[in-house]
Amino acid sequence: MSIFDRIGTVVSGRSTRVLLVIAAAVTLGACDTVSNLNPFDKGSTYKPEIIPEIPAERLYNDGLALIERKEFEAASEKFRTIDKQFPFSDWARKALLMETFANFSRTNYDETVVSGKRYLSLYPASPDAAYAAYMVANAYYNAVPDVTRDQERSEKALVAFSEIVERWPTSEYATDAKFKVNVLKDQLAGREMTVGRYYLKKRNYTAAINRFRVVVSNFQTTNQIEEALARLAEAYLALGIVNEAETAAAVLGHNFPDSQWYKDTYALLESKGTVPRENEGSWISKAFGSFKLL
Repeated sequence: MSIFDRIGTVVSGRSTRVLLVIAAAVTLGACDTVSNLNPFDKGSTYKPEIIPEIPAERLYNDGLALIERKEFEAASEKFRTIDKQFPFSDWARKALLMETFANFSRTNYDETVVSGKRYLSLYPASPDAAYAAYMVANAYYNAVPDVTRDQERSEKALVAFSEIVERWPTSEYATDAKFKVNVLKDQLAGREMTVGRYYLKKRNYTAAINRFRVVVSNFQTTNQIEEALARLAEAYLALGIVNEAETAAAVLGHNFPDSQWYKDTYALLESKGTVPRENEGSWISKAFGSFKLL
């Protein structure tokens, strides 16, 4: 007797579908087993692929070869592999430094900062720490925008190069670091002057003074200082704060007597019936006192 004879004939659509499912299951069960339906139960065993470990020295040399061919991205990945497979080994230390170099060489400055800072955190006393710090500083420096834009990278570069000068003053990187510290200070002073001039033009004298004050207080050795003092005198005169204007002009004259900025400022004060006169109690005199030449 067939499965349909045992169950009986059913005419409703729903019942017919149920019976067909049951019939299919019973028929399948009659000709196969759960074991046969299991695709993994074929009598075979899993054989994991064993990848032979490449020695760290070979990976490192491969990375150097890629650098020689200027394939910096591939080199970076090769050195990163060493760091992962042989952590805290001497090869990992060397690889991390070369990864930083490869990142810098392909102008990936964000990755340069990440790998360089990691090197400094793991190996602060390494003989190559100064070089790692130098690459980090230059990664910031090479991405510095013009003075009309945000100067966050300029500030970070200034901190990084200043650290090199302080921590490794006798290193081969110190001279260039000192030079770039001055360049960056001038860059940041230029940004303050740009904004200050804008406020001065808008006759927002208080906001302008605040910008010029940053230059006088923090960037006295930059080439922006003469104009900053002259602009301070101009803004203070506009506000009627004559004694501060006189002091700004006097400090400018003490230090840059031949400056065109001083000549113009002197003429401006004369037109207002006054002359440069220093008030030693002024913030200008106090902030600039250590720099005055006389």
